[in-house]
Amino acid sequence: MKLNGNVPEGDLKTLWEQHKFNMKLVNPANRRKFKAIVVGSGLAGSSAAASLAEMGYNVDCFCIQDSPRRAHSIAAQGGINSSKSYPNDGDSIYRLFYDTVKGGDYRAREANVHRLAEVSGNIINQCVAQGVPFAREYSGYLANRSFGGAQVSRTFYAKGQTGQQLLLGAYSALSRQIKSGQVTMHTRTEMLDLVMVEGKAKGIITRNLHTGSIDRHAADVVLLCTGGYGNVFFLSTNAMGSNVTAAWRAHKRGAYFANPCYTQIHPTCIPVHGENQSKLTLMSESLRNDGRVWVPRKKEDVAAIRKGTKTAKDIADADRYYYLEERYPAFGNLVPRDVASRGAKLECDNGLGVNDTGEAVFLDFSAAIERDGYEAIKARYGNLFDMYQCITADSPYDVPMKIYPAIHYTMGGLWVDYNLMSNLDGLFVLGEANFSDHGANRLGASALMQGLSDGYFVAPYTVSNYLGSNKQETVSTDMPEFEAAENAVKETNQKLLDINGKQSVDDIHKRLGKMMWEYCGMARDKNGLEKLVKDTSELRKEFWSDVSVVGENADLNITLEKAGRVADFLELGELMGRDALAREESCGGHFREESQTEDNEAKRDDENFQHVAAWEFKGVDNEPERHIEELEFKHCIPSQRSYK
Repeated sequence: MKLNGNVPEGDLKTLWEQHKFNMKLVNPANRRKFKAIVVGSGLAGSSAAASLAEMGYNVDCFCIQDSPRRAHSIAAQGGINSSKSYPNDGDSIYRLFYDTVKGGDYRAREANVHRLAEVSGNIINQCVAQGVPFAREYSGYLANRSFGGAQVSRTFYAKGQTGQQLLLGAYSALSRQIKSGQVTMHTRTEMLDLVMVEGKAKGIITRNLHTGSIDRHAADVVLLCTGGYGNVFFLSTNAMGSNVTAAWRAHKRGAYFANPCYTQIHPTCIPVHGENQSKLTLMSESLRNDGRVWVPRKKEDVAAIRKGTKTAKDIADADRYYYLEERYPAFGNLVPRDVASRGAKLECDNGLGVNDTGEAVFLDFSAAIERDGYEAIKARYGNLFDMYQCITADSPYDVPMKIYPAIHYTMGGLWVDYNLMSNLDGLFVLGEANFSDHGANRLGASALMQGLSDGYFVAPYTVSNYLGSNKQETVSTDMPEFEAAENAVKETNQKLLDINGKQSVDDIHKRLGKMMWEYCGMARDKNGLEKLVKDTSELRKEFWSDVSVVGENADLNITLEKAGRVADFLELGELMGRDALAREESCGGHFREESQTEDNEAKRDDENFQHVAAWEFKGVDNEPERHIEELEFKHCIPSQRSYK
C-alpha cells in the first residue's frame, strides 16, 4: 500500500502559512470541553502540553521520571539550529532547509523539513522570552557556532548545557499550566498500551511505577512524545530509562513504524571501556569547531601509544593523519555525523585506533588553545572538558580526548503525515518518536529544533484542526475497549513474573545490543542482517522462556519495568533487521557495504528506494507488511552527497 503524507498543494514557501489559515479552529469557549493526553515530558512533550493548555485544552501529561525536568532532552549539549543568520554569513530559511534535506541524504519529506526551517526563528524568540540563557557576544547579541553539515554558523547554545536550559524553559511554561489546573501531571507513570475506540485513539493504559497500579486514562486525542529507541543497542548515549515501549505498543495497535533501520551514530563519544559498562557518554559535536580529529600515520606510533611508551604529544605533526580535513577540505572536521563516524571506523579498522581496544581516535584542542588561549576554550567547553576528565582522568586541556562513534539518536519512528498524525486517527507523534524531519541522518543541533517546533508551533494548530474537523464522541474509561486493554497489560506483566527463568533482563538486553551493533551498526550487509533477523527471533523466544523477573506486580519493581521494555526491544530489533535488509542501498546512517562508491561513501538507489518504508504489525510470529510513501523532490534535487 502507498501512503499519503497529506501534504497540501501550494508554493513551498507559503505552504505552512496557507495551511494554518485553511485549518479548522476551535472556539476558545469550546476548548475546555476537550482533553488531550501527552505522553512524555521532554522538549516535545513539555512544549506541546504547555501550549495546548495555554490555549484552553485540558491536558494530562505523563512521564516515567520523578519530574519533567529529568527527561532525556537535558542531555543535549551543543546547541539548537535556527536560520536567523545573526553572523550574516549567508544563512537563510532555504539554506537550512537544503542542508537538512541533503544531510538526511534525500530521504525526508520536503514539506516537513521546510516548515521546520521556517519556524526555527520563532523557537529562538520563544526561548529567549522564557529566559533561556543563550550565550551572547560582547555586544549583547545572541552568539552562534558551527555544527556538522553546514558552512554557516547557525547554532544557538548555552555553553554545553543547551538541552537542559531549553527544557527548563519549557518546564517553566508547563509548571505554570500545572499550577493553573489546565495540566494534570502524572510522574513516575509509564504508558503500556494505547486504547482504540471505533478506530480512533482515545486513551492509554499506564502503570504507576511506585505502586504498580494499572490505570485507565481517556481523552479526545493522544500525543506521543516519548523519544527514540537507541537503547535497543544496550550501550548508547541515551538515558538508561529511554525506551520504545509507548511507541511500540501503539505500533502493535496498528500504528505504522517508519524507517526503523535509520539510526544515528554520533562520532564524538567516550569509547567503551569494559564489559560491565551500562551506558556511553556523549561529547558534544560542538567540540569539532575547535578540536581536530586525527590518528597516527605510522602503525609503530599506534603500537607505542597503546603500550604507553609514547603519548599523543610525542607524535610530530607531519606524522598525524587529520583524515577528515584531508578527505573533506570544504567541511573539514564539521562533516555530518554519519560521514565522521564512518571515517573513524575506517581508520580503526585499518589498525590506527589509539586505545587498548583499537577503537578510538584523537580529538585534539592544542592548536585551538594555542590560537585562542586557555580561558577562551574553557569558556566555550569548560563543562564538557570537566565531564571528560571526571570519567577518564585525562584533562583535554593537556592531552587530546579519545573518542569513538556510538549510538545516539534514531531518525526512524512512528509514521506521521504533514499534520504529525499517525495512520491511526487521533494519535499524534512528536519529536524523536516520529520519523518525519531528518531522513536517513540528522544534522547536529536539529533534534532540539524539531522537538520544540513540533510542540510549540505545529501540534497546537494540527491538533485543533483535528478536534474541530471531527465530531468527538464521549469516551469513558468504563468502555469495554479500556477494560480489554487493561486486562492485556495485566496478563503480559503476570506472564513476565511467572517465567521464573535463570537469565537476568540485563544479560539478555546486553546480548541483543551486541547483535544489533555487530550486524545493524555502522556497517551492514545482507548476510549479517539475515543472521540478525534469525538471532533476534531466537533470543526473543529464549527471553520468554528463561528470563528472571523477581518481585511483585503491585509494587515498585524495576526489574519488571526493564523486562517489559526489553521485550519490546527484542521485537523492534527484529524489525530493524528486516527494514535494513529490505533497503538495498546506502543512505545516511544506513550503510550497506554492498552499496558504496569508490571512495567508501554511501551510494543511494533513488530509482528503487526514494521512499519511506512504513511497517505494519501483523503479529509477533508473523512477518510484518511493508508499506511505502514515495518521496518527491522539487526543490532539493537528489545528487550524490559530497562534503569535499
